[in-house]
Amino acid sequence: MRTCKQFVSKGLLAALAAGLFMACNGNKAGNNAPAATPAAGTNAPAAGFKIAYVDLDSLEAHFEYFKQKKSELEQKQQGMDNQLKAKARALQAEYQDLQRKASTLTQEQGEAAQRSLMAKQQQLEQEAQNMRAEYAQNETKFNEELQKRLDDFLKSFNADKRYSYIFSYRTGQSNILYADPAFDVTADVIKGMNEKGAEAPAAK
Repeated sequence: MRTCKQFVSKGLLAALAAGLFMACNGNKAGNNAPAATPAAGTNAPAAGFKIAYVDLDSLEAHFEYFKQKKSELEQKQQGMDNQLKAKARALQAEYQDLQRKASTLTQEQGEAAQRSLMAKQQQLEQEAQNMRAEYAQNETKFNEELQKRLDDFLKSFNADKRYSYIFSYRTGQSNILYADPAFDVTADVIKGMNEKGAEAPAAK
């Protein structure tokens, strides 16, 4: 189960490419023009265009809050599955019992028993549908909460504006084709988020 949504659009990648192109042009041999200095009061980083990325696989593997909540969600799913399986087995046993007694029942009794079984089956199917919907809502809420925690932390982490962009990265599922480990801030993010989670857990 993947969490922590990735928002890497084509437009953002285009902006990144444009920024890198401008930086390369400014560093051509023979170009001795001084780098532009940001105007006072602007949010532009003094060191120029810098990027970083967070490896979501590592974040999920080492962010304690994520692991705890994921375990709780999986336990809830397992409980729902067990409950549905138990009711399905009971319904199957009732059906088999009806088959054994079929020769001793009148037509009216047999039809009434069949209607009862069909009603129970429909009720079980509706219950399964409701449980799936409840689990989907819980999963969505879980993902949204994790995304908010990450977003809020990165705002604080990058309060000094040292990075122009902080991308999300996941092996085989990212628009980023190559990631230089020099720009990997995952360890710092994990450490900071674990410390923040231990100090001030989010209210439920």
